[in-house]
Amino acid sequence: MTLTAERVSMTFGGLVALDDVTLAVPGNRITGLIGPNGAGKTTLFNCLTGLYAPTSGRILLDGRPLAADPAQAMRGGVARTFQNIRLFPGMSALDNVLVGRHTRIKQGLLAALLHGPGFRKSEAAATERARAELEFVGLGPEGHMPARSLAYGDQRRLEIARALAGDPAVLMLDEPTAGMNGTETADISALITAIRDRGIAVVVIEHDTKFIFSLCDHVYVLVRGRMLVDGPPATVRTDPRVIEAYLGATECSK
Repeated sequence: MTLTAERVSMTFGGLVALDDVTLAVPGNRITGLIGPNGAGKTTLFNCLTGLYAPTSGRILLDGRPLAADPAQAMRGGVARTFQNIRLFPGMSALDNVLVGRHTRIKQGLLAALLHGPGFRKSEAAATERARAELEFVGLGPEGHMPARSLAYGDQRRLEIARALAGDPAVLMLDEPTAGMNGTETADISALITAIRDRGIAVVVIEHDTKFIFSLCDHVYVLVRGRMLVDGPPATVRTDPRVIEAYLGATECSK
């Protein structure tokens, strides 16, 4: 499944945040999105996840328009995490993941009120899936713990587990290693690779360019709302336009 932005522009009053941006995110790939502060990365992310409707252009998922509505986008197959962790702190880790799984439960309000056999079966299946996702991200033993009592890095993992529970075809990660040390960053890199190996397309915004270049299959560079260059990491990191506009010759040469 491919997520595509076709000539997307986004303006806020007189401010042009995105200007004629085109991007393609194929399945089984990790795609990186980098750029200096104010480049439009978060705005593009918000368009790709249905939070914003572009001023012009289209967002397509497998050739079909993606609804400019986060809930519908999630049901369509696009899930995301946020730069600032957004968990339910008083709920258990398991219940946080169940929130993500409930987007796939077919039982309606009446079934929930009556607690019939169909509802109980779907709830049991959802709980089993939520536990499986906790195991996948390395939080199996912490399922009973309140989200607020988890370590910072584990809260990041919990957000990813919640997103995965919704069966996404595309997982969008907004600065997943922000605030992490080297060991935690390496662990998240391994987790993202494992997600890609499940057949899920992954898009990562990060300021840590070493992380992006070592992890991603393809990298896009935004500068002042326009797509500057894209390609394999080895090509992008040595592109003179990228060196001049964003990274600096010293960092690119590392």
